[in-house]
Amino acid sequence: MALEITDATFEETVLKSDKPVLVDFWAAWCGPCRMVGPIIEQISEEYDGKAVVGKLDVDANQEFAAKYGVRNIPTVLVFQNGEVVGRQVGVAPKTAYTEAIDALL
Repeated sequence: MALEITDATFEETVLKSDKPVLVDFWAAWCGPCRMVGPIIEQISEEYDGKAVVGKLDVDANQEFAAKYGVRNIPTVLVFQNGEVVGRQVGVAPKTAYTEAIDALL
């Protein structure tokens, strides 16, 4: 199960993680986000213990979406050592996300 990330938990969960972190910026009303959701859940299970995989609802948590320039959703950002090292905007195949994580492992 992908971790629910909020503005309150972002710094601890994402920026201070010693593992690669994939964050799906999404919203409940977003059709394409619903297409990406199951892919993110699969990745969460497959990378359990190797990477942090989470989702951030941009309607409820706007601070970090704004900070990282997320204007379109879904946007998936990959972080390493608190820095954005990958960005995928829109729906993409699962490999687009897993390759970004694999490159950091």
